Amino acid sequence: MTSVKEDLYKDCEVAMVQTRNIRHIANIGSGTMGHATALQFAAAGYPVSLVDRTEERLASGMERIRADAEEFERAGLLAHGEHVDDVLARISTHTDYESGVANADFIIESIAENLEIKQQVWHEIERFAPIDAIFATNTSGLSPTAIQSVLDLPERFVVAHFWNPAQLMPLVEVVPGEHTAESVVDETFALMARIGKKPAKIRKESLGFVGNRLQLAVLREAFNIMNEGIADAETIDTVVKYSLGRRWNLVGPIASADLGGLDVFYNISTYLFKDMDNGTEPSPLLEAKVNDGELGAKTGKGFYEWTGESGKAVIRERDTHLLRALAEDEAEAGSEDRGEGKA
Repeated sequence: MTSVKEDLYKDCEVAMVQTRNIRHIANIGSGTMGHATALQFAAAGYPVSLVDRTEERLASGMERIRADAEEFERAGLLAHGEHVDDVLARISTHTDYESGVANADFIIESIAENLEIKQQVWHEIERFAPIDAIFATNTSGLSPTAIQSVLDLPERFVVAHFWNPAQLMPLVEVVPGEHTAESVVDETFALMARIGKKPAKIRKESLGFVGNRLQLAVLREAFNIMNEGIADAETIDTVVKYSLGRRWNLVGPIASADLGGLDVFYNISTYLFKDMDNGTEPSPLLEAKVNDGELGAKTGKGFYEWTGESGKAVIRERDTHLLRALAEDEAEAGSEDRGEGKA
């Protein structure tokens, strides 16, 4: 005889094989990341159940979705013939999981980066979710194996890590946990592509996945350069923006090394690594900023001043360039679909 849990596993496997047509999204969380992921799905034509703890949080999230959708419309990024109200009409709001996830084929969560909170939320969601629904967390680096450990059906759990600002950054890292079914990874990857993102299928989990491991490696040395008095924050940012940033945006660091000559990078490595920071603790500069409450744009000051018009102008310029890049990506994808540029 098989146990009830074993029967559940078999039913889930059969359901996942049969269910490849995702029709309805449940989006848990309406904050900085959650509102943006909800917009992405709704703009791509999916009905979305937006779930949060209070009506006030949901109202705030919907305001942010409208503002970002208006930016999309001005940039020509909504589907042909669609307007902001068409996108918003696909989103319903809920303050309970029972109604919020009941009809969902794909459930994505963007809540606090706290393992215990995520485990509690997913344990509760599983009580009400359809047995064949895929579960995805938008964690920036927590272990999917640890989160899925509280589930009766961990096979259906995966990471879909959007990058902030999620409505403007194309990348989504798709990361399996130890027990994630390969079909769940594949379907999540395909769904991210269908909503216009650039998914990256990560082979196995690691803290920080790929993007944050690379980002923190760069930041560790950037803070070290400041701490050693080699250059200030503005100079470091100038160097990156007008060299590595432009190069890596086109070909990435590994292809860039190939193009530059692996022998060259090997020779540089023989002497430079010894002189670089290899610490395993946060930078003293970063720690001091956090202890002083200088957290960056969210508090008005970090390594830069973010209050006043100059700070707002930097954010506007960033978002304008990201919107333009998205429009270029969409135009390029349309050309490929039409077969333009092919012999």
